Amino acid sequence: MRVEDAVDDLYWRDRYEPITEDDAFLRRIVETSDLPALMVALAAVTGDFSLLREDLRPPQPPADIIGEPHGGMSPGQQATARELAFDALKRVRDEQLTSVGLLTEEQAEDILTWITNAANPEYHPMLMHDMALVEGRSGRPDWNFAEVSAGRDFSVAVIGSGVSGMAAAYRLKQAGIPYTVFEKGHTVGGTWWKNTYPGVRLDTPNYAYSFSFAQRDDWPQQFSQGPEIYRYTCEVARRGGITDNIVFNTEVTSAAYDEASGFWNVETVDKDGNTGTRRFNAVISAVGQLDRPKYPDVPGREDFGGIQMHSAEWDNSVDVTGKRVAVIGTGASAYQIVPAIVDQVSSLTVFQRSSPWMLPTKGYYDDMPDSVQWLVRKLPHYGQWLRFWQHWLGVEGRQHTTVADPGWGKPGSVSAVNERVRQQLTALLARQYEDRPDLLAKVTPDYIVGGKRMLRDNGVWAQSLKKPQTTLVTEGMEKMVPEGIVTKDGVLHEVDMIIYATGFQASEFLEPLKVTGRHGTDLHEYWGGDAKAFAGLTVPNFPNLFIITGPNTGHVVNGSLYSMIEYGVEYILEALRIILAENLKGLDLRQEVLDAFVADLDAASATKAWGHPSVKTWYKNKFGRVSQVWPYPVLDFWKITREVKLDDYNKLA
Repeated sequence: MRVEDAVDDLYWRDRYEPITEDDAFLRRIVETSDLPALMVALAAVTGDFSLLREDLRPPQPPADIIGEPHGGMSPGQQATARELAFDALKRVRDEQLTSVGLLTEEQAEDILTWITNAANPEYHPMLMHDMALVEGRSGRPDWNFAEVSAGRDFSVAVIGSGVSGMAAAYRLKQAGIPYTVFEKGHTVGGTWWKNTYPGVRLDTPNYAYSFSFAQRDDWPQQFSQGPEIYRYTCEVARRGGITDNIVFNTEVTSAAYDEASGFWNVETVDKDGNTGTRRFNAVISAVGQLDRPKYPDVPGREDFGGIQMHSAEWDNSVDVTGKRVAVIGTGASAYQIVPAIVDQVSSLTVFQRSSPWMLPTKGYYDDMPDSVQWLVRKLPHYGQWLRFWQHWLGVEGRQHTTVADPGWGKPGSVSAVNERVRQQLTALLARQYEDRPDLLAKVTPDYIVGGKRMLRDNGVWAQSLKKPQTTLVTEGMEKMVPEGIVTKDGVLHEVDMIIYATGFQASEFLEPLKVTGRHGTDLHEYWGGDAKAFAGLTVPNFPNLFIITGPNTGHVVNGSLYSMIEYGVEYILEALRIILAENLKGLDLRQEVLDAFVADLDAASATKAWGHPSVKTWYKNKFGRVSQVWPYPVLDFWKITREVKLDDYNKLA
């Protein structure tokens, strides 16, 4: 097979720029580069896997808060590795090595043993998939619709063209399955075209925030800004050839299963109000979790006389300069908005219900280092290996810090490790607010570390709160009036503009879409506000309805959004293959399978910080049940999605 036919990466390059720089320059590159990714890239391009010496494996001690540079390699290991890397980089230059092919499985095994420090080999198949650099071990379907369908008419509807819908569309295209994507907006990208508020950017290391089949390697910043991610999604859609199958400005309003025919009737409405109905054999929901804005339940919102907007519905025609601005909320979007506007407004009043724990991230605003920008142009596959290294470090991440010790009895934490992290983060806050004890009391969280999402902190939040024009209000809001916001202590906070950084209706999966399954079952009535799905993907009585980023598939301290999406999509593709190969109307999940899955899931959630009874978090629904977060190692989700067990389903013929 030709390399170009075996490759599953839309950003694959056959040739890289030749290295022409002198030894002194190469020495500077080696001295300023992350060694694990550099060593692996050099071994792969030179074919000299002796570079990956056992005594130089990065030890990777568990990272409670911040991982150690170079995976915890000792100074001695670093010095030895740099000499080897310098010689290998000179060889790449002198022999004009400007390309590299796919790896054999044996080579990949050697690399994985080295870079993971001989971690459990059960990870290897998953990691080979994630690197997409081993022939036949990517997520690309190994079957084709024409070969298994026996001439059957068959089509799939995908709802949404954010990153989930794009992944589904691309894999369907690779399998040759006819599909149509319905997108209520005017473009792809979902979150990344909708959220245009000041300061919007990633809070995940950029290289790891990408598809395995679209490994962009020239990211400009370590945590890119929103427009950069949006451009990436547009480019992936273009390179992947999925745009022609997307119907834009068209919202799916309902999907109803017809038991007699085995088809889903999908009703839509476009931006002009025109309605339509189309029939599909299967429906994939890729509407996302964080799509419908949530507003605070405060009387008088309609009485406020100034400007008000939600962070997810930002009006870029509004100029905040010189205005008295209120920001409600101190979550992820507020952490980005406040530093971005604080120097433009005349006054900034931040209303806080609960202060977040912060993850120190010194380089949060930094451009990608010069050495990285040079290496991705000059060293074949360096960008892919940097992506893989970042990805691997997050596979299990800080999960160990959130696991509850059954015998632990100290209030405010769930284990000795969790308590240690709490003390370290509390000490960090004390240093940041040493000159403002009044603020320190307000910004120190009162809940368990890991109970809610941790935010990236490079110091700008504290700087913003300390500015003379900023006031942090922790009294609850009583009501809104034409002049502003009245808090429960009776104080009127006069403002010209209110920004709602109050998150989303995350627990209301698939709302407001009306979904009707077998026996006339309404999906939202079936859930009753407590959404449950097997692996977040399938629900009893709704055959051939698949949900990407469904209940309990969110990642918090371990894993990757893209991994959860891609693994889930591959499960869906396998289910479709079975339906086609066996000429079935569909597969309908057995209720007892879901019940057993959820019982185990809930038991696992109870052993985590976010499942502790004292924690109030958006991870929990109105019943107090954790419905957002995957509580297991990401390897478990990989294993579940590798096989569609037919005993789990009723076959509909």
